[in-house]
Amino acid sequence: MRLITQEIRKMLPPLYGQENLGGKAIAYLKLFTPDSSWTFYATEFDGQDLCFGLVDGHEKELGYFSLSELQKVKGPMGLPIERDLYWRPTPLNEIAPELFRDRKGGR
Repeated sequence: MRLITQEIRKMLPPLYGQENLGGKAIAYLKLFTPDSSWTFYATEFDGQDLCFGLVDGHEKELGYFSLSELQKVKGPMGLPIERDLYWRPTPLNEIAPELFRDRKGGR
């Protein structure tokens, strides 16, 4: 499965394109490990490989992740990371409200 389609590439803002929106930044892409608890929500994309967004793993945190690295990852049962085919663009403050309660924009 392709982690990112041409349609999603066109929707994703460039890196720093939503920098000042804080929790109102939109996650356009959701990737997940079907056999573990890691989920990646992309809000920005460099057009090549690097995404910025919310990473929900051991903790929830904002940060960068590489699509090429995620394509190499296998979960504990050997399953690759998948794209949520039914994902609809959603603001980060709806995905992880606890991260944005007292935060005012920025990274």
